Amino acid sequence: MRHRLKDVAERAGVSVKTVSNVVNGYVHVRPDTRARVEQAIAELNYRPNLSARHLRKGRTGVIALAVPELDIPYFAELARHVVTVAADYGWTVLIDQTGGRREQERVVASGITDHLIDGLIFSPLALTAEDLTGLDGAPMVLLGERVDHGPADRVVIDNVAAAREITSHLIQLGHRRIAAIGSQRTDEGASARLRLAGYAEALRAAGLDFDETLVAPAAAWHRADGAAAMRGLLTSGVRPDAVFCFNDTLALGALRALHEAGLRVPDDVAVVGFDDIEDGRFSIPTLTTVAPDKERIARLAVELLANRLDGDRAAPARELSAPYRLELRESTRRAAADQPGGNRPPAASAAPAG
Repeated sequence: MRHRLKDVAERAGVSVKTVSNVVNGYVHVRPDTRARVEQAIAELNYRPNLSARHLRKGRTGVIALAVPELDIPYFAELARHVVTVAADYGWTVLIDQTGGRREQERVVASGITDHLIDGLIFSPLALTAEDLTGLDGAPMVLLGERVDHGPADRVVIDNVAAAREITSHLIQLGHRRIAAIGSQRTDEGASARLRLAGYAEALRAAGLDFDETLVAPAAAWHRADGAAAMRGLLTSGVRPDAVFCFNDTLALGALRALHEAGLRVPDDVAVVGFDDIEDGRFSIPTLTTVAPDKERIARLAVELLANRLDGDRAAPARELSAPYRLELRESTRRAAADQPGGNRPPAASAAPAG
């Protein structure tokens, strides 16, 4: 039997309005009254009717998360966190995959279907800030680096700093011929450009030359692309002593190619990645990587969306930065041994950027 607010009110000896105030977190309720209501809620196992609440606000209770590829484990893991955080708001999450295609991203950014969703969390690859300006869709929060200074709130991490730190980590271990796998020259390759910039900054800071022959492009960031890029570096005569892969799936492919070539990781070549996907914790060797705080990214995005839905939709767009850390594992084995008391440096600062 599903109990109603009226049932809770009768059990607690208060009005329906008082029960509603307690359920909705209204602060001006006497402590003893609140305690009686909460006891009645527990005894009756009362659950708010979220659908009715959304309807009263003229909403569906559904938000959307749109990402380029669910085959990339980073996005799948991020989606799990978004679903978990959204549940705290009573929201259901509709997940869409755009493939980074311009027309599909336009459909998503325009609200998918009229009145289907209340808001959108969106990681675009093809659309620009100009494309998104003036769209008459649901409130939107952007993820990632593609749209800078755009018309919507955005959650990012500092890709340049993270790439610089992971490259510096390799330099501190004594590596001098550090390859980079994953560069992209297309408009969609914003993350690649930032990570390449951080890599180059670390080299310059250490007095090392930026060698184009050590930079391997990858049109996509899948395992096969990482393996192909690593094989290309080896067969070209370039012999790196370390490799920075721009995401973990590229790194997993590189590990396979190095194994096929009879090279040991990290004894012959150290390998690092970016994203801290679960697969990297079970690879042989386990993968040193940059670990963005995916739970924090999801929480910031959902909170920004909730603020837009309940607050001023015309307020200036905000940009928030989520933290990251380096996870030092077996693929840079010496580093783990060098870390006193563990293998995790402190998390990077995450102060709001706007």
